Amino acid sequence: MIRILITGASGQLGQSFRKVSALYPQLECIFADRLTLDICDPAAIHHFFAEGQFDFCINCAAYTAVDKAESEKSNAFRINRDAVGLLAAACQQNDCFFIHFSTDYVYATLSNLPLREDTPVLPTGVYGASKRAGELAAFWRQPETMVIRTSWVYSEFGNNFMKTMLRLASERDSLQVVYDQTGSPTLATDLAAAVLTIIADYGHTASGKKLMQGLFNYSNEGVCSWYDFAKAIFDISGTVCQVQPILSGAFKTAALRPPYSVLDKAKIKKTFGLDIPYWRDSLENCLKKV
Repeated sequence: MIRILITGASGQLGQSFRKVSALYPQLECIFADRLTLDICDPAAIHHFFAEGQFDFCINCAAYTAVDKAESEKSNAFRINRDAVGLLAAACQQNDCFFIHFSTDYVYATLSNLPLREDTPVLPTGVYGASKRAGELAAFWRQPETMVIRTSWVYSEFGNNFMKTMLRLASERDSLQVVYDQTGSPTLATDLAAAVLTIIADYGHTASGKKLMQGLFNYSNEGVCSWYDFAKAIFDISGTVCQVQPILSGAFKTAALRPPYSVLDKAKIKKTFGLDIPYWRDSLENCLKKV
């Protein structure tokens, strides 16, 4: 039995892991939220790991308020860099493989070509910079680390674009949504299932763990704009709301959004034989649960 610690259990990705984990009886998942484990407290982490004897740690905790991060830089780096380093160090000290999630915001989106793991990084805001710093901290403190960059994450849990669109549509007759930012939505339960499948298939051996080390991209297949995503949400759910496409320049935000966030998933698919669902199919499945 592989024993897995999953931090950030109360967030949408953590809740998605909790739901999906029921399909993996060969994996023992222990879920820790901020009340159970303060990942910014070195002593708390030390005692938790010493007692837990974990084989894997999956860190789902993150500071994700992209605009708010511009005015809360220290807090963003405390959670997205410093806490990640503490968890990675604890993993290294306790012979525990570390899995951490990053973001499309770290990339330098200078062309309209799918972003590979070796595409240059150049974060434009505090959120992206803090997540990039977390990647570096993870690999520095624990070489046995897998970092997965993902994009446009949503689910039936927590707050996300899909749920925001549904809420706004219940309050208004029409919405304006940007159409000049392109990417691939990621259903959090699909991401969680992919990670647990990789652990179940490869986490038993040293050679399997060796394959897992490094940087990987994951999102659902396909490409769309935020406008297309919103239209699909309403079309599939049967929600009546007019959607007007606008340029991102007309919608002012504190932090810049990547104009092109399509992730190339060839590496993770080839390495682990994953079959990644198409984004619209996953959206349809998710909307059935909302």
